[in-house]
Amino acid sequence: MRPMQGKSVIVTGASAGIGEALAVALAARGANVTLAARDARALERVQARCEAAGGKALAVPTDVGDPEACRLLVERAVAAFGGVDVLVNNAGVTMHARFEDVKDLGLFERLMRINYLGAVHCTFHALPYLKARKGLLVAISSLTGKTGVPTRTGYAASKHAMQGFFDSLRIELLGSGTDVLVVSPGFVATDIRAHALGAEGQPLGKSPRDEEGATMDLDTCVALILRGMERRQREVVMTLAGRVGQVLKLVAPGLLDRLAARAIRGKQA
Repeated sequence: MRPMQGKSVIVTGASAGIGEALAVALAARGANVTLAARDARALERVQARCEAAGGKALAVPTDVGDPEACRLLVERAVAAFGGVDVLVNNAGVTMHARFEDVKDLGLFERLMRINYLGAVHCTFHALPYLKARKGLLVAISSLTGKTGVPTRTGYAASKHAMQGFFDSLRIELLGSGTDVLVVSPGFVATDIRAHALGAEGQPLGKSPRDEEGATMDLDTCVALILRGMERRQREVVMTLAGRVGQVLKLVAPGLLDRLAARAIRGKQA
C-alpha cells in the first residue's frame, strides 16, 4: 500500500456523488485534494468538508469538456501542491433514451466530450507530473463500459471508449512506475441518474429506474475505490453481477443480451 498522506490528488466531478465522497475520504487520509467540477458553489462546500476532515483542498471550477480548462486545472494543482500523484477521472453524465427516440445526436457528442474526451485531456496534461512521481491514474468507468445496456447507448459508448483508452495506456506505461486503475461501479446511490439526459438532451430530473434494493451505498463504493487505489490494482469491478457478466460476455453473449434487456424492462420507473 502507498498511503495518501501528503499526496497531491486531482478529482474531477467532485461536486457531488462519488467524486465528493471520494475527495472527502482522501482528505481524511491526509491528501491534498484539487476539486474540479462546473458548480463553483458546490465545490466550495466540498472544499470545506475536505478541510474539516483534516486535508488541504483547492477548488477549481472546471468544465472537463473544455480542453483548455483541463490544462488549467492541472496547472492550478501543480502550483498549489507541487505536482500530481493521483488523477481521478470521475466527471460524467449519463442518459436514458432508446436510440430511435433521440431527437438530436448532439447528445452523443456531449456524452463523449465529457465522459471520454474530458478524461483524455486531463490525463494528457497530468501525465508528465504523474510519471515524475510514479503516480496513479484512476478512471471511474462503469459496468456499462463492459457490456451493452439498452437505453444507455451513448453512455455505454463513452464508457467503452474510456475503458479502451485506459487499458491501452496502461500497457504503454508498463515499466514507468505509473499505474492505471479502472473502476467499474454498478448502480450506486447517487443522483447521477436524476440528471440523466433524455431523448431531447434535457435532464430528466428524476431517476429513470426503480432503485429499491438495487443500488450500492456510497460509502461501500468509496471504500472499494480507496482499497483499489492503495493496492494499485489494475481494475475494480464492484458487483458480483458485473463479474459474472464479464464471463457471460465471453461464453454466452446472447444470454447476457437477453438478461440486460429483461433487467431494463423490469426496472422502468
